[in-house]
Order: sequence, then structure tokens, then C-alpha cells
Amino acid sequence: MKIQLFQFYVEYGNAEKNEQKIKQWFEKELNEDTEVVVLPEMWNNGYALDELSHKADKELARSFPFIQTLAKTYNVDIVAGSVSNTRNGKVYNTAFTVSKEGQRINKYDKVHLVPMLNEPEFLESGKTAPEPFALSSGVIATQIICYDLRFPELLRYPAREGAQIGFYVAQWPTPRLNHWRALLQARAIENDMFIIACNGTGNDGNTDYAGHSMVINPNGEILAELGQEEESIVVDIDTDEVEQQRNNIPVFKNLRLELYK
Repeated sequence: MKIQLFQFYVEYGNAEKNEQKIKQWFEKELNEDTEVVVLPEMWNNGYALDELSHKADKELARSFPFIQTLAKTYNVDIVAGSVSNTRNGKVYNTAFTVSKEGQRINKYDKVHLVPMLNEPEFLESGKTAPEPFALSSGVIATQIICYDLRFPELLRYPAREGAQIGFYVAQWPTPRLNHWRALLQARAIENDMFIIACNGTGNDGNTDYAGHSMVINPNGEILAELGQEEESIVVDIDTDEVEQQRNNIPVFKNLRLELYK
């Protein structure tokens, strides 16, 4: 399965400009063999938190049709990062995925909000765990957002339910790049699965974003890693490696759920 990551600078509070950038990336950078495209977190307005009350999408009414058109036009699944999204008068950080047929096959609201960025003052926390879902190829995946990476419990459920890929979409800061890499590798190793991580890059005036989007195999080895520039990368993964790793190191067969507190 060929997966392509789009790592780019998200313009602060400018959904129209960010949409134009994504369209241009699809027009100019998309590999003809790509099956799944991954975008970073909060790609519509970035971390313009104090502007989201009036700039956030409304129940994905703008973001979903935009991504749907791209998915159908280019015949690819799109793990559409996440967007600021208003629902019932509250703003959520909402991740979603669209199939190449234009169907929304996943939606998830970020559960863990970052106190260091004052997210709880501007965003509402999600109320449900990330679920496993099937890509067009039949491969089972799940989609999780940024700070959620620090909570291993969140990935354990979809992994136990058969997820072979964990997509992490983020705007992870440069000062904690070492955490980003180490935690992503840990999630791959402890769950015997592929981790595909797409991060933003650049500086929005408040935060410097680390870039370093990467693909990690079920043995925790980094197969590909970008730097800090705007860049795209295509990685061909073999999801059969997940079953092989889970047979070799059967962590899910050896869980002792009755003992864990």
C-alpha cells in the first residue's frame, strides 16, 4: 500500500489559503501510485485559537465537501488530518477520513486537549475513543490527534480490535521533537502495528512546528522521515508485516486485562 504524507505550513487563521495550498499539492505533488494521502492537524485555520469561535467550520460543512472532491477526483483515500469544527455551539478539533468513492469512513474529536497551549479555553474535548475503520483497500486503520499520542491507552483499543495502521496527525512543536519520535516508535512497538505520522511545519508566530513526519513499521523502525521543510513523501508498506509481528510477539494474546488497574 502506497501512502503519501503532505507536510506543510498551515496558514494562521486562513482556511481559504490553506485549501488552495492543499489543492496545489494534489495537482503538483501527488504520486500516480498513491492510495492514501495524509494531511496534518488543524489544516483549515491552524492554531488561531482565539479566532475559532467565528472561523471554525460548521459540522464539517466546508471541509468535508472540499476533501470529498479531492478524493473522488484523484481516486485516493484521504486521511484528512483534522480541522477546527463547530458543533452544538462548541468548537472541536475533528479528524476525519474520506474514501476514494467520497464516503466519510471515519470521524474523531480530539480527546486530550493541550493545557500548555490553552486549548481547553477554546476547544471542547471529544467524548468517544478513536475507532477502527476500513480503508478502501480493506486495511483496518485508526486516526488519532497530536497530544493524544502521549496517552497509550487510546491506541490500545483500536489495535486490539484489529487496526493495522495508526494514523497520527499533528502540529507538534520543535522543542519536543525527541518526544515525538520516541512516542511514535513506542506506539508501533507496543501494538505491533504501522504508525503513520503527519506533522505540520513552520512558525505561526506563536509556535515553531517540528515537521519530521514519518512512517514506522511494527518493529519500531523508521522507514522514512522528513525534515522541517514543506515536503511530501511516498512510502510503500506491506501490512502483512503486522500479522507477522503479532505472531512473533503476541502482545494481544498475552494481555492480562483482569489485572490492570
